[in-house]
Amino acid sequence: MRHNRTQHRSRRGTRSITAASATVLAVVAATAAVQSNAFGTEEEPTAVSQSPTEAQAQDCGAGTFQAQVAKAGDTWKARHGDTVLYTGDDMFAAMNAGLDSLTPNRTTKERMVVLGSGTISASERLKLPSYTVLDVCGTINATGAVATDTGPIFSRDTTDVEVQHAKITGAPMYGMFFRSVSNLTLGQIDMRLSGGLGIRIDNGSKATPATNTRIDDVYVSGASSHAVETAGLDGVTIGTVTARDVGEAGLLLNTTTHAEVGTVDAQNVGTGTGYAAFRMANRNGRIGDGYENNIHVNQVIARGGGRGIFCVSESGGAVIDRVDIADTGNNAILVENCYNVTIAAEGGTVSGAGGIRIAARDEFANTSDVTLENLTVTDSFIKESPCAENTVIKNVELVNTTKDVC
Repeated sequence: MRHNRTQHRSRRGTRSITAASATVLAVVAATAAVQSNAFGTEEEPTAVSQSPTEAQAQDCGAGTFQAQVAKAGDTWKARHGDTVLYTGDDMFAAMNAGLDSLTPNRTTKERMVVLGSGTISASERLKLPSYTVLDVCGTINATGAVATDTGPIFSRDTTDVEVQHAKITGAPMYGMFFRSVSNLTLGQIDMRLSGGLGIRIDNGSKATPATNTRIDDVYVSGASSHAVETAGLDGVTIGTVTARDVGEAGLLLNTTTHAEVGTVDAQNVGTGTGYAAFRMANRNGRIGDGYENNIHVNQVIARGGGRGIFCVSESGGAVIDRVDIADTGNNAILVENCYNVTIAAEGGTVSGAGGIRIAARDEFANTSDVTLENLTVTDSFIKESPCAENTVIKNVELVNTTKDVC
């Protein structure tokens, strides 16, 4: 079975991705200048005339807000204007009180700022309604037993939800979990976990995808599962995913279309497994019955761990510009039953015994239209088995490396 192949990115995909990418790059550049203060001291925000979205590009907690939750000593206080909503030692109760004070059934964004660090139960989830902006200037530590589909920050069947800053520790089931949320924005997210999955964004069992997701900068360490996972999304823009000592994948895209990713930077991710720093699975990138280019990744960096790049189970339509992969315990790159995939369009290096494989399983259509180019491969191998359709290997320098291709 042959699949439709479009040379380079489709016009439709390029227009939508480029516009989104320009937005995220502007925001990431602005946040980088203040990132060192993102989780700093608890201070009263200075009121300025800015919308919640504009506030994302400045210090955590700064800008206008409708509700504020702040910790002084061991006491949390939630307020809305001059009205005190909660006073006590329960961080979760204080945050809930702040959220509940926002306008019901609103159609424009309202913002809650959290100043301070505390502990909540891993079975609890702060449910963000539509048109909510959350800015957490401190750490949420999730402890104790988990419950199904829970995470400290959660939203489901909503629109226009934004988390500007958040730092999460502990071992929740998910650090953040979003299901069927359109117009979702995540800004500067930092998770130093001891288990669980970092961020999962999906559409549940719905036939229609969740649309318009933006993630600026995510750091995840210590998760036992993935750092960031998507499923059933259309229209995704990601700045940087940094994964350290994560049990499975760094960035895993499932059944996701029209995605623009800046950098995936992974160390010791998926050690002892078949997972990868960057993985595409379950018909990721498939549009209708074809695989026009609609997944674009600027750079994948992988050191150690399982695999570097893994494309599997009828995924494709992807261009990865640059790769820097070394010393993976499993394959540096494995493309298996994927279609229209270009790796190292702008250059890269692969080194170590893991090797590069182009492969296929019998239960899916054979791999086709894979291009490896502009690579230097050192102390490794390139192997194609079984023979794929229309494989292109060009401008590849082999250093102490074998090549066994059709």
